[in-house]
Formats: sequence, structure tokens, C-alpha cells
Amino acid sequence: MNDRELMEAAFAARKNAYAPYSHFQVGAALLAEDGTVYTGCNIENSSYGATLCAERAAFAQAVGQGARRFRALAVAGGPEGGATVETPPCGICRQVIAEFCGPDFPVLLAASPERISRYTLGQLLPEAFTQASMDPGKAFP
Repeated sequence: MNDRELMEAAFAARKNAYAPYSHFQVGAALLAEDGTVYTGCNIENSSYGATLCAERAAFAQAVGQGARRFRALAVAGGPEGGATVETPPCGICRQVIAEFCGPDFPVLLAASPERISRYTLGQLLPEAFTQASMDPGKAFP
């Protein structure tokens, strides 16, 4: 699967977003190592803390079905009924991505499936807190 196909899956997932409060719809498509694509959309809640981001929804679906290794994530977001914009994952989502993926993991963002920007998780979340961070012998630089 190429970047454009993965991004198109994110745009399709965005159509299912439930965003009655922010009216900002986000879709995500997560490519597993075996080639399976897991999608998610944001699901808002009147208790804002209970809102689920598209990226975490995609990871929850993948992990719930046994996937643990991933090749790329595509994210598409924008105002309801409006044009999409490059929508990077929030901090919580970046931390969830870091639980399963290394700093070279590609995160694709796009305002359209034809104009894709590629970032690495390391660019989006430098010095991520990971399992290795809990090693008492590891000193933070």
C-alpha cells in the first residue's frame, strides 16, 4: 500500500467522525506490518475527557485484533463540511504511537490525498517517554 492509498483510507474514515461539539472531523488509517489497514475516527463526548481521537481509535482497533507492529499512520482532519487541513496527532496520541512504534515511524498528514506531508514520530515527539525511560540506569540527556 502506498502513501496515497493509506491517506485515502484516512479520508474515508473521517466521514464517520462523531464531532457534535468541535465540528472538527478526523480520520486515521494505521497500516500494520502484515498489510492490514485499521481505521478510526474521532468520537466526541459531552464529558470532553471521554473523547476518543481518531489515531487512538485506530490503534485500539488494531491492538484489539492482535496487531502489535505497524508500518505507517495517515491522519486526515478538518472542519465539518469544510476543507481538510494537515492535522497532526495530539500529545496523548503521540504517546500512544510511541508505545508501539519507534522514532522513525512515518506519520502522514495531508490537506488532500494528493498533497501528503511525511513526518517521523521522532520529529513529532522528540525524547518520547518509553519503556526504556523506566530503566533506573538511564540518564536523560
